[in-house]
Amino acid sequence: MSETALIEIGIGETRALVLDGEIVVEAHVERDDGGLRAGDLWAARLAKILVPGVRGIVLAGDAEALLEPLPPGLTEGALVRVEVVREAIPEAGRLRLAKVAARAGAIRGPGRISHGPDLVARLHARRLPVTETSGYGADRLEEAGWSETLEAATTGHKAFSHGLLTISPTPAMTVIDIDGAAALEVLALSAADAAAAAIRCFDITGSIGIDFPTVADKGVRTRIGELLDAALPKPFERTAVNGFGFVQIVRPRQRASLVELLRATPVASAALALLRAGERAVGAGDRVVTAAPPVIDWLTARADLTEELERRCGARVRLQADAALATAAGHVATIPR
Repeated sequence: MSETALIEIGIGETRALVLDGEIVVEAHVERDDGGLRAGDLWAARLAKILVPGVRGIVLAGDAEALLEPLPPGLTEGALVRVEVVREAIPEAGRLRLAKVAARAGAIRGPGRISHGPDLVARLHARRLPVTETSGYGADRLEEAGWSETLEAATTGHKAFSHGLLTISPTPAMTVIDIDGAAALEVLALSAADAAAAAIRCFDITGSIGIDFPTVADKGVRTRIGELLDAALPKPFERTAVNGFGFVQIVRPRQRASLVELLRATPVASAALALLRAGERAVGAGDRVVTAAPPVIDWLTARADLTEELERRCGARVRLQADAALATAAGHVATIPR
């Protein structure tokens, strides 16, 4: 069955699902936070040399990025033409800097030279049939399984026919653990397809470790590898499945996975979900957004987002903090004036 894409250009973020029939095979969220995007070209300024001839920090607009390797003869304060090859990666307690590489070409002054492709452009470039949805009418994303997919990415728990995947991002790699009550060989073989599907669905890239059940039969371990080879998005490299059931996969990395993004930004994720709910709220009257204080503080600091919600729904937006609410437990009500 041919794949199709649903795209929703929301307030503060763009959301998308890729579907194979009625099955969600990919889920994407791209934030409109002004950060460096993979494929951007910049005339950046070298702010600091970290290791001479090896790496340094550049300023691309207001954002810092890691330049590696350093072009010969480049000195601190000089301009250099760079391409963003990996976006910043949110991690617990810190943000791993975006990574850039020097590119040949003219420089007329500091600043952005060109934009890298956004989520919409990347999906169109794959020549998928694309449907762009809006905040009005039927909620096509929700009907296709948006909330369930985000819940799985947020918790890291993804059920499959014979068990459960637990997906855990770490600074070194994303680890996928497998649990289930089936016979070890059955569990391991069914988990191979499930893990590959999760890697694609949540756009997990970089270094990935899958901890399969220990299977003594080398032929079964070989079959696990063959299933991964057939199902994983290319390109990738992997090790053999060792005697303890562990396999390491490396996929090219340009941005954070959906799991990493949602895990590292719970307040922003909750706030943006409320803006989506506010856009879809029905009835005449003010939109009252009630949420935990950190969520309200996040929205208050970004007045442009609530102003956009007012523009889209044609109503005034009021923010109301409730310390009794959990981060993700906010809600939107329509209150007649």
